[in-house]
Amino acid sequence: MKTQSDFDMNNNGFFNKFLDVIEKVGNRLPHPFMLFFYLTVVLVAVSAILGTMQVAVTHPNTGEEVVVQNLLSKDGLRYILANTLTNFTGFAPLGLVLTMMLGIGLSEKVGLFSALMTKAITKTPKKIVTFMVVFIGILGNIASDAAFVVIPPLAALVFLSLGRHPLAGLAAGLAGAGIGFTANILIAGTDALLSGITTEIAKGIIPDIIVSPLDNWFFMSASTFLLAFLGALVTDKFVEPRLGAYTGEKKAESTALTTLENRALRNTGIVALLYIIIILVLILMPNSPLLNDDGTILRSPFLSGIVPILFMFFLVTGITYGISVKKITKTADVPEIMTLAIKDLSSYIVLIFMIAQFIGYFNWTNIATWMAVHLADFLTMINLTNVFSIVLFVLLVALLSLFIISGSALWSLVAPIFVPTFMVLGYHPAFIQLAYRIGESSTNMVTPLNTYFAIILGFVQVYNKRAGIGTLMSLMIPYTLVFLIAWIVLMLVFVFFNVPIGPGVNFLLD
Repeated sequence: MKTQSDFDMNNNGFFNKFLDVIEKVGNRLPHPFMLFFYLTVVLVAVSAILGTMQVAVTHPNTGEEVVVQNLLSKDGLRYILANTLTNFTGFAPLGLVLTMMLGIGLSEKVGLFSALMTKAITKTPKKIVTFMVVFIGILGNIASDAAFVVIPPLAALVFLSLGRHPLAGLAAGLAGAGIGFTANILIAGTDALLSGITTEIAKGIIPDIIVSPLDNWFFMSASTFLLAFLGALVTDKFVEPRLGAYTGEKKAESTALTTLENRALRNTGIVALLYIIIILVLILMPNSPLLNDDGTILRSPFLSGIVPILFMFFLVTGITYGISVKKITKTADVPEIMTLAIKDLSSYIVLIFMIAQFIGYFNWTNIATWMAVHLADFLTMINLTNVFSIVLFVLLVALLSLFIISGSALWSLVAPIFVPTFMVLGYHPAFIQLAYRIGESSTNMVTPLNTYFAIILGFVQVYNKRAGIGTLMSLMIPYTLVFLIAWIVLMLVFVFFNVPIGPGVNFLLD
């Protein structure tokens, strides 16, 4: 029978050398803040060259001539001085993410998400426990990166308590939380962050366009169930049989919630239900302020205002749970806990400052439009304008994600080029964003550069002391390949059957 040591891949074979190359190349990349600083310097130089040459292109929608503008010209310097502050404060993702995280962060800090995940996994029937581990892992992205350090070790303990190999449980939980990170049946911070960036860039082609956090919802909801099913299949039919019987010394520990935590979840559930009922009543009432004037929900105040609605939902449920478990004992505790949640975003806020400048400058120079038109013309010339060009984009992002770990940084890097390009070809920016999410999420856990890679490896070593990078990679690669292929196929199904990817949003522009 195979043992854990049979799967320790810390040798000098081809696979390990491949991982070494990824690690070395990735480690030589600068910090994302500095990367965008350097790109901004290059952008200034390129704009000066193209602006001096008076390079121009015809706008695909208006038919007007668009001239590349020089950031080193008098107008360019005035733009930089006048807009550096507003580029940052007016950057759409900043307000969206900060607002969402005030509510989500409060719920996470008081332990609500951890308790929900524990309750869901430990109360699941044995026959579907693998499915639920992956499913809960995917839903865990509502708590952002907290899912990486909560779900995998919890899933390992659940599998161990059932007499199954704990590393199979850990792999299933990590596949959901890591590789399935971008999917969800709920609207999460990822939706707010990416849609804000997409909107900023898409306005360069269509000034009044808005990409909502809900615009990928239908696709990502379907993805959640598909990936959970496939993740369970890979775990039960491939990963766990490959691991063999567990022979380690680690014993099962109790994962049960306390009486206080169970009572807190009950109270929170009641409050959550009441909140949902109130929203439904507001939607269904005559002349509802949450609907359009014609009584429809598409592009309504409800959808455009989904972020504050979700913020209030997480706020009231988080406060209810916090009070119930006595982590909130006075009113001052609420802003203090919210402050702690925002502190976790400090590195993101610093990064966003530089990203906002780069995108603002890029849009002002008109280089995005110039590049998009020429790249679209090139794709037309080689007859690569169909949806398979989007598939190639997915694969490109999956490759880049091995080296650039920050999802927002990578999207900010590729979106200014590919969003306008594919919009010129007729694709909706929300669909391009969807394709990006597939590629970026699929390779989340097959690169040693992932921030949580070392932490996860520590979890693995609890059950296999000889485990190394190769051990963890060998666990994750099957999920990566299956999820990536399945996601692409699902995307093509949505395209060929013209299924909306979100409320009122299809893959093509109207």
